[in-house]
Amino acid sequence: MLVKEQLKTRKKNVITITPEAGIIEAMDVLISNEISCLPVSGKSGELVGIVSDKDIFKAIFEHQDGFSGIKVRELMVTNLIIGVPDDEIDYIAGLMTKNYIRHVPIMDQQKLVGLISSGDVVKCQQKRMEIENRYLKMYMEGTHLG
Repeated sequence: MLVKEQLKTRKKNVITITPEAGIIEAMDVLISNEISCLPVSGKSGELVGIVSDKDIFKAIFEHQDGFSGIKVRELMVTNLIIGVPDDEIDYIAGLMTKNYIRHVPIMDQQKLVGLISSGDVVKCQQKRMEIENRYLKMYMEGTHLG
């Protein structure tokens, strides 16, 4: 399956945050939207980083006595690994595995068009396995059309 096919199944737009937002605001956005990472958008809307719940947990642990003043720009990852809409989901899965990441921003013409999570990858792989199993079962039963 291609990334662009997976992105079509989405019901909502990608939620982003600015580098100047505080850690409390980032936590609020993550919790209220039930998501685990936020792409970080610059003043012109360009992707400048990504911040995850893990980045926030780490910062809170390291600054237990006063983390509320921390800004997203201090936590975000800026050396981004990205995908494009024509990538195969299996390729994105490989990127995630190789680089120990759970989210890959999807870019098209320098514009953020989506975000693929490890959960998305699992769903796609599960769907593919269900289809393959169905055809194998039909073949074994002699009810296939081929």
